[in-house]
Amino acid sequence: MIKQTLAAALVAAFSLGSLPAHAQLFGGDNEARRAILDLRTKTDNLQQSKAESSALLNLQNQNDELRQEINRLNGQIEVLQNEVSNAQQRQKDLYVDLDNRLRKLEPQQIQVDGQDAVVQQSEQSAYTNAENLFRAGDYKGAAAAFTAFLQRYPDSAYAPSAQYWIGNAQYAQKDYRAAITSQQNLIKKYPDNPRAADAMLNIASSQMELKDRAAAKKALEGLVWKYPNSPAAQTARERLVNLK
Repeated sequence: MIKQTLAAALVAAFSLGSLPAHAQLFGGDNEARRAILDLRTKTDNLQQSKAESSALLNLQNQNDELRQEINRLNGQIEVLQNEVSNAQQRQKDLYVDLDNRLRKLEPQQIQVDGQDAVVQQSEQSAYTNAENLFRAGDYKGAAAAFTAFLQRYPDSAYAPSAQYWIGNAQYAQKDYRAAITSQQNLIKKYPDNPRAADAMLNIASSQMELKDRAAAKKALEGLVWKYPNSPAAQTARERLVNLK
């Protein structure tokens, strides 16, 4: 289109060279000038249109580049958002794990021998481990574990029970004299503990194993007198009948 217009302009310019010969075709110089001005106007318009088209093309290219850049940035934002989300989840998991660990270290309120008590987690674990040894039949290991427990936690709510199981572990190993001493220590230190009646019964059993019937009878009578309503006292009454 631009080439055709330029060609027309050249033709017109060429024609102007021969205007004197063709003055009648243009109706004089004024018509020729108007034709030239009109041609120049069209040419300028075409050049302006070309410039505008070029500008529009540049804008379109810039828009395409901007879209690509926006898409690239959106991809980076999505990656960053995913990383932030993962970091937040890891942080949340860390806090939950830390909270659980701290809770395990906090004292726990439990019931020991029917009484409310507060114990440390390490304290409870040590007692449970010793108790498991006894249940597994490792009486020597259990006696040593309960003894170590009392040394570490002498004022524990588990202390009376630990002392009682030491006596039972010694009895199971047929160390009857040691069992009597351990149970006597329990009765002396914790006379009101529910384990005391059972400790007296264990003393009587140990004395029977030692063939000391008189001492066994005395222990059973003391049990009935001191703890008359306990299950151990009922067992003691039954044994006293056999000792007559």
